[in-house]
Amino acid sequence: MKSYKLLTPGPLTTTDTVKQEMLFDHCTWDDDYKQITQEIRRGLLKLAHVSPEEYTVVLMQGSGTFGVESVLTSVIGTGDELLICANGAYGERMADIAEHAGIKHHVYNEHYNKVPNAQKIGEMLDADPAITHVSMVHSETTSGILNDIEAVGKVVKEKGRVFIVDAMSSFGGVDIPVKDWGIDFIISSANKCIQGVPGFSFIIARKDLLEASRGKARSLSLDLYDQWKTMEKDGKWRFTSPTHVVLAFAQAMKELEEEGGIEARNRRYTENNRLLIEKMGEMGIRPYIDSAHQGPIITTFFYPEECHFTFTQMYNYIKDRGYAIYPGKVTEAETFRIGNIGEIYPEDIEKVCSLMREFLEKYNHEEKGGAQA
Repeated sequence: MKSYKLLTPGPLTTTDTVKQEMLFDHCTWDDDYKQITQEIRRGLLKLAHVSPEEYTVVLMQGSGTFGVESVLTSVIGTGDELLICANGAYGERMADIAEHAGIKHHVYNEHYNKVPNAQKIGEMLDADPAITHVSMVHSETTSGILNDIEAVGKVVKEKGRVFIVDAMSSFGGVDIPVKDWGIDFIISSANKCIQGVPGFSFIIARKDLLEASRGKARSLSLDLYDQWKTMEKDGKWRFTSPTHVVLAFAQAMKELEEEGGIEARNRRYTENNRLLIEKMGEMGIRPYIDSAHQGPIITTFFYPEECHFTFTQMYNYIKDRGYAIYPGKVTEAETFRIGNIGEIYPEDIEKVCSLMREFLEKYNHEEKGGAQA
């Protein structure tokens, strides 16, 4: 199989040393393995800038959506109400989860290129005292926008509500002081900015609120409280854990620290993103999100003007030469996306932009030739 690098928001390109960890077969009951789980949990608390006295970490089998569903269906009781702030497909997915689970909820929809307004959220909470929880996405990879969870968290705390954040594609690549920003539950995934591989999500949770969720879960396998109580004893997962993925993630966390932590990784991602937008701009390709709200994870681009090629043509040309990009997900505009997280460096951005230029030149030449014929 021909290899290529992933310019996506995860799964992403990992180091060989992370992948090599998966060559070892580990037993889930083994004390060494359980200690690896505990080390991961302690390390994630440090990355979140929170203390083990106030917060804890729960690892949950499955993709990031499993983690989001675990939180929403475990901590929101039958008498509670949820306000979902959505400006993309992943905020909308929270509403889908709530609908399936029978969670009473309201959705504040914002346009895909606009961030949810903290003041408006405050007004909605004032107008409806029955709302007990507020949820939103931090890095909405539908568009690449980075939502202002700090401002929203401040309002949510002022109003005495519980704040749930999907930081799937940002945690580990954007510094998030969880307690300082008023976040009670934050969810991310092994295969995003910490640069592990797919297989589990993780939840950093306020202990007192997690304790209060006992008996509320609508699912057996996604019961956040029961998962935590089992894991808290000695690092044992309730049900079969993705052992190879856990080993890879432990290595990925070491490599994050070796790189210089979140600050250094954010610098690399930000530089990748800056360079990408600059080089694409030289070809007349504009980003969908304005610079004030563009996140460093993935960028949505409009197609060039008078463009007649398909995404598949562009994708295959670039993939055949070593890189995979992403189709657009914005509904009202013709777009495509390029991510810059994972084991990706400025030289990769330079290369993919040169491939894009080659493709455009080749396509334009063929178009002109066809027109002349």
